Amino acid sequence: MGSTSSAKAEHFRTDHLVQNLGKHAISGGFVTAGAQGGKFVLNLISVVVLARLLGPEDFGLVGMVLAVTGLLGLVKEAGLSTATVQRETITQEQVSNLFWINLALSGIAGVISIVLAPLAAWFYRDSRLTGIMFALSFTFLLSGSTVQHQALLVRQMRFRAIAIIEVASMGAGIVTGCSLALFGLAYWSLVGQQLCVAATGLALTWWTSGWRPTKPKRHSGVAPLLSFGAQLTVSDLVGRLATASDSILIGRFFGAGPLGLYSRAGVLLARPLEQLLTPLGAVLIPVLSRLQSDPERYRRTFIRAYDTLALITFPFTALCLVLAEPLVLLVLGPKWKGVVPLFAGFTLVALSLPLLIAASWLFISQGRGRDLLQTYLVLSFVTVSAFIVGLKWGPLGVVLALAAASLMIRQPILYHLAGRRGPVRTADLWKGFLSHLPCWVAVYATTTLALSMVGHAAPLVQLLVCGPVGLAAAAGVVFALKRPRESALYTWNTIRSSLARQWSGTA
Repeated sequence: MGSTSSAKAEHFRTDHLVQNLGKHAISGGFVTAGAQGGKFVLNLISVVVLARLLGPEDFGLVGMVLAVTGLLGLVKEAGLSTATVQRETITQEQVSNLFWINLALSGIAGVISIVLAPLAAWFYRDSRLTGIMFALSFTFLLSGSTVQHQALLVRQMRFRAIAIIEVASMGAGIVTGCSLALFGLAYWSLVGQQLCVAATGLALTWWTSGWRPTKPKRHSGVAPLLSFGAQLTVSDLVGRLATASDSILIGRFFGAGPLGLYSRAGVLLARPLEQLLTPLGAVLIPVLSRLQSDPERYRRTFIRAYDTLALITFPFTALCLVLAEPLVLLVLGPKWKGVVPLFAGFTLVALSLPLLIAASWLFISQGRGRDLLQTYLVLSFVTVSAFIVGLKWGPLGVVLALAAASLMIRQPILYHLAGRRGPVRTADLWKGFLSHLPCWVAVYATTTLALSMVGHAAPLVQLLVCGPVGLAAAAGVVFALKRPRESALYTWNTIRSSLARQWSGTA
């Protein structure tokens, strides 16, 4: 699929997308949301099956390694995919140079992972981690070879292609993991799942993208991209080091079993939120990047997306808090009852976390790499401090300390720093949060009342009764308050008009 550099440079232009940005964004949002829905179903199947085939220790062992390899994964990425997406214009030579840089960094990350494997086994006091870390080190080269291909797909808003790759890769990994678990391979089934996802993603991304790198060239103008990418990498490294420190500390001081319970609680809540945040971020960041020269349109687009996010996450987290026990028992099974208090604690973290992530997109879409780094340094210090304080009371103390720090310290700091520059101000962020907060209160109160009446029933009955009651309370509050009502109506009208456009286009 070779092409000339000039042809490829033309291929990377996105002027035609800006002219119909709303249409592309809505269409991409539907496709990506549909893919996330498919991934959610696949993940739910995986969670249900693997929770019954494996034990907390198996998940804890792999979780210990992923806490380390997750940090090394930033080395291969180096923020260069975001730099490719965020840049207004980019050439074949620039993307090719970035590809070779990502590939070299991936090899370095893999070597570092192999070198650190014995040290990780010593730190956690478990020799099984050496082999796990050796095996997972291959994922760096596999996934690192797709960084620029995926960035070009996002830049060109080819969300359908991205969706197919993600769902197919995840499906292949789940089949592999569950099959290996059925054969009694314990934690190795989780390792095999990770390797299969990376290998499938590599094959599908290269085949779908159609782009091929050329030889590295000097004077291609990648210096600004590397600078921006370096700022993002250091920011992400600081942020991930902070967020991974809870797993590292719990694994070190409490062992694989408690870490397995802790990780399952986090995953059980994080996966549904990812199905919302991933498509929204995938669409919103490139859209906002194209709107940098139109401040009013930028502000309006972000606030509408921000309000929609609050409209969904507030009722969801309130429902999960009240219904933590029946949810855990139904999805994971009785032997995972120790997850219940941890899952409930994570819902308090999730009350503010999605909106904090959305606010961080302001830095990225505006190219404010230095501001993002400074913000992450401050927030990471707060996060690690919270983990250390909560460690005294075990894994549950860690979760509750993070929840308190998020609402009282991290959120005010991030809102202040994100709103200092750009079209979206700090007041806009706070107004959106406070306008939707009554919905959380109403859902929590009504669902708690309903649960008190059917608390003796089976978990499924509790969910079927209390869930609709909580959602009805959410609907009542949304339509009683102006801003949530306007947000809900706008979202509904957008969905309806987009569906009508899709049907007419199909016809």
